[in-house]
Amino acid sequence: MLDTLYWIYIIVGILTIILLSIYSSKIIGWFGELWTKREIKKLPKEEYKIINDVLIFVNNTTHQIDHVIVSKYGIFSIETKQYNGFITGNKYDKKWIRHVGKKKYYYTNPIRQNYGHIKSLSELLNIDESHIYNIVCIPSKAKLKIQHDGELVNLDTIIDKIKSYNSIVINDVDKIIELINNSNIKDKKIKKEHIKNIKEKIIDDNQNKCPKCGGMLLERKGKYGYFIGCSNYPKCKYTENE
Repeated sequence: MLDTLYWIYIIVGILTIILLSIYSSKIIGWFGELWTKREIKKLPKEEYKIINDVLIFVNNTTHQIDHVIVSKYGIFSIETKQYNGFITGNKYDKKWIRHVGKKKYYYTNPIRQNYGHIKSLSELLNIDESHIYNIVCIPSKAKLKIQHDGELVNLDTIIDKIKSYNSIVINDVDKIIELINNSNIKDKKIKKEHIKNIKEKIIDDNQNKCPKCGGMLLERKGKYGYFIGCSNYPKCKYTENE
């Protein structure tokens, strides 16, 4: 009996490790969104209306937004990223870099990503972009060396950031909430397709990325014909034959 229980524990442990290795990024991301969701619930309910996990279809493209907060002080588009390690970049970079020893890993810049969400909300709601605020929350303890204009916050400062906008710019909060709710796609098939499209885009981006420095690979013409070279030349001299 004891031997049977021993092997059951071993098998369960191995399966747990395998599942965690496969779904670790999803689990980490889920917790990040959960912590942000719990934190923004501390906002006064009579002034701030929260809609979580918004998926809208604008200009033939789906846009998934972690949290949208609507108030008379503006609309807040909130993107949550659960990073680890040392991250560098600035708000205009296409990619941010995670440094692990001498290795570098590249991530989509969430400030730029969230700006795309803002443009989609602006068009959907027919509201000026200046009244929709870009907030990227990093719940983790990652070390960030990012040049930005206040878009990046953590759990300890997100409430203060939202409350720092105190000029009334929205007149009909209820109408906006109704429009977002009516436009929010709940269909699971469409959500799966959205995730699939995002993954395919990431793969395409990585295929066109310099493995040495992360720059874009471009077609160039040299003395002996055409070749593939890094956009960061001459700083990076990585090349490929066509």
